[in-house]
Amino acid sequence: MTKIKIFTVGGTIDKIYFDKKSTYQVGDPKIVEVLQEANVTVEFETESIMQKDSLDMDESDRQLIYEKILEDPNDLIVITHGTDTMVETAKTLAAIPDKTIVLTGSMQPARFKNSDAMFNIGCAVAAVQTLPHGVYITMNGQIFNPAKTRKNVDMNRFEKN
Repeated sequence: MTKIKIFTVGGTIDKIYFDKKSTYQVGDPKIVEVLQEANVTVEFETESIMQKDSLDMDESDRQLIYEKILEDPNDLIVITHGTDTMVETAKTLAAIPDKTIVLTGSMQPARFKNSDAMFNIGCAVAAVQTLPHGVYITMNGQIFNPAKTRKNVDMNRFEKN
């Protein structure tokens, strides 16, 4: 069985809110807990690259993510990422050959009861095992080509453009 390498870079999926004014920090990744609670039996390994809100990410951050994935020996990669700049990061990773890379995130922190994090992570784990080499985004129960995808902020979802 092939191992899935999971990289975490931050975003809403790992946010911790401290008050009603939305003061927050990006906390420790929750993905291991999510996968354990879902009784996922596929072999996986996690590595945190950074803990940033994606609005605070810049090209040097995307380059670091690119280099980490390029250097990693695994060919099945899942990345948890903030939704606001997920498309930009996915487009940056498109030049990496011979790997299946799936980015996902959530509109609500994984710590919230009504979060979409578990569903999106589950979709990403399934997608990375079944899709051909390339870069994809999985959100809202769909798999997207990053070159033809946008986040619709008003509707709080991803869609094809």
